[in-house]
Amino acid sequence: MDILKVKGNTYCIDTGMTYIPFYKINDEEIIMLDTGWKNGEREGIEEVLESNNFKVKAILNSHAHIDHIGNNAYLKNKYNSIIAMSAYEANICSSEVNLKVYYGCQTLKEVKKHYGHMVCKTDIRIDENQDEVSLCGVNFRIIHTPGHSPAHICSITPDDVAYMGDALISYEVMEGAKIPYAYILSEDMKSKSKIRDLNCSKYVVAHKGMYDDITKLIDDNIDFYESRAMRIYEVIDGAMTNEDIMKAVIKKFNIHVNNIYKYYVIERMLKSYVDYLYEIEKLKLILENGFLKYIK
Repeated sequence: MDILKVKGNTYCIDTGMTYIPFYKINDEEIIMLDTGWKNGEREGIEEVLESNNFKVKAILNSHAHIDHIGNNAYLKNKYNSIIAMSAYEANICSSEVNLKVYYGCQTLKEVKKHYGHMVCKTDIRIDENQDEVSLCGVNFRIIHTPGHSPAHICSITPDDVAYMGDALISYEVMEGAKIPYAYILSEDMKSKSKIRDLNCSKYVVAHKGMYDDITKLIDDNIDFYESRAMRIYEVIDGAMTNEDIMKAVIKKFNIHVNNIYKYYVIERMLKSYVDYLYEIEKLKLILENGFLKYIK
């Protein structure tokens, strides 16, 4: 894994899969903006930290997804780090039972097995009306961008570098993504439009890019998500249940579902698009023979 300089005291760790920004308080102490995956990234992240004699004084999370808080508890235990994230996301990862609320289709036993390491104690909960947070004497501006997750935030370092988390995806990801994830697609679209008002020196996108300007990227993101919603709309033929739609989408998008875990992921991803199509009144919900079905 490499360290890339963004601007001033703002850097990021290139894990190969993601960019994880951090802010240098001094030569030894840093504030991490997200902590990456447990599986596949922890070993490399730890090697970077130790080889540079870095101590993680604080962690500022964009949102409580497995690839963004996967090493929170581990690093907090090792460095006694302060953890800050939005209040609602902090609730999600505060216990295995709360994680079960978010991953509602899976049993508590499965949640404990696959997501138990995400449970962590948040020291500073960022309110939805709060537009800045101070960590170890360093002030970060906060932009609330719900949609990709219930209470996703973007943060701006003192170097005027905006960390976008998953509020945007890069062109590289768009090229390979069959169905990009959003928890509430309609809210995600609003947040993407909202960040047009940002005017920062640099922008870091978790998956995975660094930009001087994101105006075109925002427009292309919105078009990309909208086009995926319309492709899903096209597969709906007659009255279809959620599972009928999922079968048709898997075939249309040539998605390989080879285990139960992958099934759950696709199910969660697809629901947001179906909900979106229903919200914008492209679909209507009916009750037919005791089953909820969607029709155009």
